[in-house]
Amino acid sequence: MQPPPTNLTQDSVCVLVSGGLDSAVLTWHLAQTTERVVPVYVRTGMVWEDVEYRWLERFLAAIASPRIQAVIPLEFPLRDIYASHWSVGGAGAPAFDDPDETVYLPGRNIILLAKTAVFCGLNHIPRIAMGHLAANPFPDATDSFMTTMAAVLGAGLDWPLHIERPFTTKHKVDVVRLGAALPLELTFSCIRPVGDLHCGDCNKCAERQQGFAEAGILDRTQYARERGLV
Repeated sequence: MQPPPTNLTQDSVCVLVSGGLDSAVLTWHLAQTTERVVPVYVRTGMVWEDVEYRWLERFLAAIASPRIQAVIPLEFPLRDIYASHWSVGGAGAPAFDDPDETVYLPGRNIILLAKTAVFCGLNHIPRIAMGHLAANPFPDATDSFMTTMAAVLGAGLDWPLHIERPFTTKHKVDVVRLGAALPLELTFSCIRPVGDLHCGDCNKCAERQQGFAEAGILDRTQYARERGLV
């Protein structure tokens, strides 16, 4: 793949978005310093995706930055290999008090990056941004993994790729504070939604509520079960 004219790649970044706090705030954050921000949402067959995507569109519409393009939906179904895993079946999703390790989705970052990298190569985008935080405990979120993935994907596509994670020194409370002026109630962080609402009972809802509580910022999110941490 031959390098395109400079004006096609100058100051552009593709953001892997989920609609959650971290990637939503990251998208806004990058738009403060980057001319073209391209949000990409990869559907893999998880039970929360339809709800999550609706909230993502609401958030992006609300912040309405001319630097942020319309979200690009891609598909990479995992139901055939995840089988009865809680992420595709719903039953047994990690509860409010379960540790972060219980929400591990095997190979998720491999899948997300692979499809997004091809999109970037075909559209002449040199950077992929992800909203990983400091506390991420998973093997496909390490610095060495990301460096290797960027090299392998770039080589396979004949297109230089850089994977960046600006929030790896931050915790959830830091992200909440950074995005305090944004409509954070339009972000979505739940793995077993009740209608269009956060359940209030899963691990991700707990992490979200704790972030607002530690930041001392009112959580305007609607939960099916209100715990009143703030």
